[in-house]
Formats: sequence, C-alpha cells, structure tokens
Amino acid sequence: MRRVVAYELVSLDGVAEAPDEFISTWDDVMDANLARVIDTQDAVLLGRRSWDEWAPYWPDSDIEPFASFVNGVPKYVATSTPLDREWSGSWVIEGDLVAAVRELREHPGGDIGVHASLSVLQTLLAAGLVDTLSLVIAPTVAGRGRRLFDGVPALRWETVRSVTSPTGHLLVDYRAVVPD
Repeated sequence: MRRVVAYELVSLDGVAEAPDEFISTWDDVMDANLARVIDTQDAVLLGRRSWDEWAPYWPDSDIEPFASFVNGVPKYVATSTPLDREWSGSWVIEGDLVAAVRELREHPGGDIGVHASLSVLQTLLAAGLVDTLSLVIAPTVAGRGRRLFDGVPALRWETVRSVTSPTGHLLVDYRAVVPD
C-alpha cells in the first residue's frame, strides 16, 4: 500500500498558512531535506487554492529540486469545479477526497505527497490517512493564520528523524502511530 507523506512549512506556533510570512531564510540542509522527501513521491495531492497559485508559477520555475518534481508527477486536485488552465499531469478528484485517496493508496507506486494544501491535509489527518508528517518548523512565532492542526482530532505520532538546519529551522519527520 502506498503511503501518504505530508510536507509542510510551519511556524513555531503551528501556523501553516502563508509560510512566506514566517520563513525568511532557506539553506542547503533544507534543500536536501526537501529533495529527500520528494525522492520517494510519484504523485501529489493539492487543494484548489494551492493548485491555482502553483499552476501559473511552477511550469516555468527553475527552483530545484521542486520544479522538476512537481512538473513531472501527476497532480490530483481536490475541487468541485473544472480546472481553468493547463498544467501537465493535473487531474480533478471526482467526488469524495477521502475515498479517492483510499483508492489511490491501493494502486502501485511511490509515496503520495501533500504539499501546502492545508484543507486537504487536515481532511486526510482527520481520516487517519497520513502516514508521515515531514515538517519544517521555523524559529518564528507567526501570531496569526490557519494552524496545521486546527479542527484535527487527537492523533499520536512518533519522531523518526530530527535535524536542525544552519538557519535554525527544525526538520522533523513523524510517523503516525496506529491505535491498537
């Protein structure tokens, strides 16, 4: 069964919305961490808002390794309306997101990534469908914005990897603890 791996940029107080407002530095260790996470992924789940922001940007971007990755994998978009522009490999999820992800997990392939797309991630967390959380925690208190775990039920995670980058960001991978 394929795993769902979420990669999120969050502030110290858990804000995941508008990370450009609380992440002002980026370093080589953070680049290597992102490359490590996406190396196992061969599909991405996006919400409509993230897709609308990314579709005009990433096709012409030279920011690597993410540009080659996101432009080369299938992108499954959670939306109730047709996509209004072309972005290679983009597919609308028909119907229920949770059911679609359960079905996608049953198909052969690599990990399924969730990047940005806070509402998609929160829905999948609530449904118990996220296997790994790969967080970049900024040493900044955002103070406002939607938080990663807003509206998500209690879940248990175990730390499987933790690294501090030269710019002070904590890079942490958590694996979901399945209840007995």
